[in-house]
Amino acid sequence: MSNPDRTRGQRLTIVHGILCIVLVLVLMQLWLLTATMNMWLGGNSRIVWPAAMASTVCLALNAGLLRYLFLLDR
Repeated sequence: MSNPDRTRGQRLTIVHGILCIVLVLVLMQLWLLTATMNMWLGGNSRIVWPAAMASTVCLALNAGLLRYLFLLDR
């Protein structure tokens, strides 16, 4: 059962906004992976753990947005 406070158009707008945020986060993770691999292969291994933590934060944000989408559908 959907939330009676929101119309279908409002929910669709929310979903499109979330998809745009997810797209930005995924692109940031791809850039982060590329930059980290470039630094690591160049001999700088100090950047690996901070990059892994930043990627984990992006994953957590994406998981939270997915959870919000599931709750939005109820």
